[in-house]
Amino acid sequence: MSLWQRLIESGKRLFDVEVEDEPLPADLECAPDPNDVGFTAAVVGLGAKMAKADGRVTDEEIMVFSRVFQTAPKDAAAVRRVFNLAQQTVNGYESYARKIGRKYAARPCLLEGVLDGLFMIATADGVVTEDELSYLNTVSEAFGFSEATFRRIKASHMGADRDDPYHILGVAHDAEFDEIRRVYRRLMADNHPDRVLQNGAPREFEHAAHEKAATITSAYARIRAERGLIAVN
Repeated sequence: MSLWQRLIESGKRLFDVEVEDEPLPADLECAPDPNDVGFTAAVVGLGAKMAKADGRVTDEEIMVFSRVFQTAPKDAAAVRRVFNLAQQTVNGYESYARKIGRKYAARPCLLEGVLDGLFMIATADGVVTEDELSYLNTVSEAFGFSEATFRRIKASHMGADRDDPYHILGVAHDAEFDEIRRVYRRLMADNHPDRVLQNGAPREFEHAAHEKAATITSAYARIRAERGLIAVN
């Protein structure tokens, strides 16, 4: 039975489940508790409410959710029903974000993976509204991310910033290349899909990790080319 079918069978109560604020063992930095139904429900709730942040849910947004979280075609109807359940609950998205933000504060890799997925849903229809940006910023704050971290994540997904490789890496335009290289290596170490999965991230985050790593690599290559260090084909 798939995750989505299990969620449907469990019913709407999942979206009201409390996530305990107990500290986690520092074994896998990207891993949620494998038995944490509250985490799964909160992520689905955040995704559904992200899709509805602009007042409507498009087929493209649901398709992106299915792609990012790697749902099987046979589960398409179940995914839509999960979205509907999450949209109907009285819980606001802030409660979902605060719950998993508190519990997984020591797992920024995991929380960043969730925010990456939300950005991918927001950009699915080609237009990101102010309401959607406000939603993403609020979730980022609930996760404990700084404004600089939010700008870096945002730059890797959308808008004019996506054309600025310095913003994607989160470095100043006049930064020394040695600093840029150090930041690039750190970002790749933190975001390489293999490492993300080895550190326990859910398999559903694999696609987002690949896209993010490719964006970071492309930004670094463009800076090298701009500074005459290597040509970009």
